Amino acid sequence: MDQYAVVGFPVSHSKSPFIHALFAEQTGQLLQYGRIEVEPSGFDVAVRNFFEAGGRGLNITVPHKESAWRLVDWHALNAEKAGAVNTIYKLPDGRLAGDNTDGVGLVRDIEQNHAASLAGSVILILGAGGAVRGLLPRLIKASPSRIIIANRTLARAEELRALFGTDVDIETRNNDHLGDIQPDWIINGSAAGLSGEMPALPAHLIGSSTRCYDMVYAPGGTVFQQWASSLGAALALDGTGMLVEQAAESFYLWRGIRPDTAPVLAALRRLLEV
Repeated sequence: MDQYAVVGFPVSHSKSPFIHALFAEQTGQLLQYGRIEVEPSGFDVAVRNFFEAGGRGLNITVPHKESAWRLVDWHALNAEKAGAVNTIYKLPDGRLAGDNTDGVGLVRDIEQNHAASLAGSVILILGAGGAVRGLLPRLIKASPSRIIIANRTLARAEELRALFGTDVDIETRNNDHLGDIQPDWIINGSAAGLSGEMPALPAHLIGSSTRCYDMVYAPGGTVFQQWASSLGAALALDGTGMLVEQAAESFYLWRGIRPDTAPVLAALRRLLEV
């Protein structure tokens, strides 16, 4: 039976096995999908051992996405500039290929699952780490008019502007200098957000037409999601849909079949409510 897995540290909390089991059942694919917990020092060896034993594909989660980018032999376009890989598979010639489906997952969730648009919008992104870097190639393809990257350490945001600023108008801000911004979208990929904490933000960022997206998810909603809703945001979404949609893109890369994400997303939401 074809073997797949998610690699992380820690990884016991991952919902990827649940999601991919539903994808496989829905599409009639015979496969097993497990979890591999490995410390950063053992990541390269664990990945190579998995594929040498006949494994077909891996998802990569924190803290290994940048290590995966360095390990693979070939990068897809979404991963090349991102400097981070969340999906690994073998090419016909045996080389390891790396892709990043995070941006695809976020954009597809916004545009298809919620019938919202990113085109022509001003997007404020909170954070400048690997999670945000992985989003930017696909987010830029959605044609926003401007992206503002806010981070506690301005130098990290400047690095992203240097990498991606030729593709779209990118402005950088320190977290303490957001007073004059009126964004259409706020995407939370901050270190605080990824740790389940609320980044320090001025309330005036939220208007009646502001739409907010948190890259993480939590039972009952994330603290960022609750903050945005309490201030009257037009939309306050968590990262559940992004998780399912990025998984579907990985599944398609591995199996050549695109699963229907709607019933899987509904099942995952029910699971998270328990």
